Amino acid sequence: MNATELTIPETGPGLAAQDPASSLAWEAERIEAACQQACEAIAPAWPLDQAIAVNPHWARIGRPVRAVAARMAALGDIKVFPERLHFRQAWEEGRIAADDLAHALATLPAARQAGLTATQCIEALRGSPPLPRLPLLIDVLDDDPARDRRLSWRQAITHQVSQTCAAYFDEQQADWQPEREQDLYGFWRDTLTHDHGIGVLMGLPALGRRLGALPATRQEAERWVLQRLGLPREVWADYLEAVLLTVNGWASWCAYLGWQARLAGRGDAHLRDLLAIRLAWGAILLDCKEDASARRAFAALQAEWRHAPSLFAQAEDLLLMDEVWQVALEAGYQRQLARKLQAAATPAATDAGQPDVEVQAAFCIDVRSEPLRRALETSWPAVRTIGFAGFFGLPIAYAPLGTAMHRPQLPGLLAPALTVTDRITRRDGAAPDERGQDGARRARARRFAWSERWLAATRWPGAGFSTVEAAGMGYLGKLGQWLRPSARQRVRSDLAGLPDRYRALCRPALDGMDIGDKTAVAGRVLHAMGLDGCLAPLVLLVGHGSQSANNAHAAALDCGACCGQTGEVNARVLAQLLNDPAVREGLRSAGTVIPDGTVFAAALHNTTTDEIEWFDADLLPPAAAARREKLQRAFAQSCDQVRRERAARLGLDPRAGHERLLDAYRRRANDGAQTRPEWGLAGNASFIIAPRSRTRGAVLDGRSFLHDYDAAGDTDGSVLELLMTAPMVVTNWINWQYHASTCDPARLGSGNKVLHNVVGGRIGVFEGNGGDLRIGLSRQSLHDGKRWMHEPLRLTVVIDAPADRIEAIIARHAAVRDLLENGWLHLWRCEGARLFRRAGGGWQDLGLEAPQPD
Repeated sequence: MNATELTIPETGPGLAAQDPASSLAWEAERIEAACQQACEAIAPAWPLDQAIAVNPHWARIGRPVRAVAARMAALGDIKVFPERLHFRQAWEEGRIAADDLAHALATLPAARQAGLTATQCIEALRGSPPLPRLPLLIDVLDDDPARDRRLSWRQAITHQVSQTCAAYFDEQQADWQPEREQDLYGFWRDTLTHDHGIGVLMGLPALGRRLGALPATRQEAERWVLQRLGLPREVWADYLEAVLLTVNGWASWCAYLGWQARLAGRGDAHLRDLLAIRLAWGAILLDCKEDASARRAFAALQAEWRHAPSLFAQAEDLLLMDEVWQVALEAGYQRQLARKLQAAATPAATDAGQPDVEVQAAFCIDVRSEPLRRALETSWPAVRTIGFAGFFGLPIAYAPLGTAMHRPQLPGLLAPALTVTDRITRRDGAAPDERGQDGARRARARRFAWSERWLAATRWPGAGFSTVEAAGMGYLGKLGQWLRPSARQRVRSDLAGLPDRYRALCRPALDGMDIGDKTAVAGRVLHAMGLDGCLAPLVLLVGHGSQSANNAHAAALDCGACCGQTGEVNARVLAQLLNDPAVREGLRSAGTVIPDGTVFAAALHNTTTDEIEWFDADLLPPAAAARREKLQRAFAQSCDQVRRERAARLGLDPRAGHERLLDAYRRRANDGAQTRPEWGLAGNASFIIAPRSRTRGAVLDGRSFLHDYDAAGDTDGSVLELLMTAPMVVTNWINWQYHASTCDPARLGSGNKVLHNVVGGRIGVFEGNGGDLRIGLSRQSLHDGKRWMHEPLRLTVVIDAPADRIEAIIARHAAVRDLLENGWLHLWRCEGARLFRRAGGGWQDLGLEAPQPD
């Protein structure tokens, strides 16, 4: 039998005999459905300059976590639960107590049904059972005796496909660009036919002669391969998903392009092209094998995949023990969290006897804000802090003055509806300075032009050494910044290219909105923040951003709620909007009164150094300016306290003097060799949607997202619905990116930061010079060289709201329901000082008080 004549899948019942055309159409529909289903399983990965955390299993949340873990193990050798070694260490060190294990066994239905005991679970920590793995066609074909002396075909194919994608998608980095008149599949096909080295790397010197049979289009390639594989139709989508997982990084990039296209109301075929490319490689290699070898490979492949459903079930059973330990690990943290929340809810911890509020300070819900909020309220009790999503509810994109950039400043779940541009204003802020606007634009354009010429001169082949020679001693300044990092403050990159005389006068402003639209936006934001009823004389909007040098993943340390940007633009625009007399008058007419004496101001929390940077302070009236000075003194004390709390985790001396410690943080931030400028959101474990009184004074260790919410002021539940469908999803994405990067750093993390090479200027990174595009967090963001700094716990969401209101929202939103019912997060509810957990579709007592299994 010739390889090209091997088994073709069955057609629909009776169709082949009755109508060949109908049979072909029926088969084409099923191929289309299988390919689409496989592509829909891939979560997107945002580019480096707009980095947001993503749950890599987001498209799989319709299945229980353990079922997904079984599939990922079988399809891609990907780990979803932590290694058992991690559980064993937690058990031996006491982070998991006997009560936690008992709680897991008592509350996990599958563990009760299986009759698991604590003794069995402890015994299981000695090692991990081998999980079944389903092969691909390239795996069973790669069977010649010389395979140990060359790259495996899987590695070689991943490298070739990855390099092709890097060339195709790069629009910013390489000066020598390839022609891209074709789609991705056509570009790959043309590239491969001109690649005379890949056959040698794979031990197939005659490979080039086999390429003539490559189908001309993606659709033909899909049919060509699936018809030849002879697999049962019910496993087609699973096989195709396994194929995509071999290039999961590039698949995630293509999924991002598709995500953006859908937000814009368009379609995108890049992911389907990538799938066809990987499928076609298997068929090419099939043609390189002798008939007998091809038959053996087909027999092995079909035998394995015929039993795929039972293999998934087998893996799921083997992973039950891991799920028990995952729940036990989480119970250890949850027990502490419950105690802290119950202590904070006691009468002694309420607002009774508190001084009048002079300042309300709204921070992002980011876990790095929690220690600073706690310290600030202690430093000046007249300050009330508020937690709110860091994009401050503004659906905006930012277009810096004199540039073609159009940068999203909101969560990746959403598309921007408004545009913010820069405006050069006079010192009093009363009106724009048109002459200054034109002058600033021309000056920035000239500086960017000179900068581009310099950069271009360094990118031509062989230019690296000649550039340094031409620069001479002037280049030593650049080198000196690496050898001896300075203690300078954060540099605002949005002001790059602007002469100094314009910088203090350049302010972002909403463009193209009438007063009615501005008033509507302002009213919605105030209501969502709970500020439409009571306002302090000074309301500070605090965005946040990070500071690091030589860091390809710098945006991942900025605000994920602002699409990997700092919160500066959003905070400044909202303050400006709420200070606008015309907007205030419109709000008054609509029933929302901002007192005449209330002033809104904007600032930024530098999460690397724990400093506060103010914006537009020159526009504050005298009373607000005086209050700002008092608040700044409180910030100085509270920021110093937080720096001391964080110092030990960064290897700094918490006993150092104030200025010396601050200088140490700044030098760390400016050190181009520093791979761990800060720990970001490592350790995140809970999301609390409740009034601040629920958490005020509780030491939550920088592990909790805190969003203020008052159920009494949300009678229709609309604010809670927004919180459960947006911030709760965003925090799930953050939590699972950290979880996945810790549990499987080789496949769902980006590897060693020291070895990273940026791809396409902004697309992502390679670890070294090839392999797949790496997604997720680097090892240095999770591990300090001795131990993991992030503990892989699923998020515990705590909501202070009536049960019926929460249940109504769950019933209306399938994604929220999937997250809860399939175990992608935990949900608790507050009722007075009591806490309830959602389980089995209902609410039960928390049950963390040393329960016994049934």
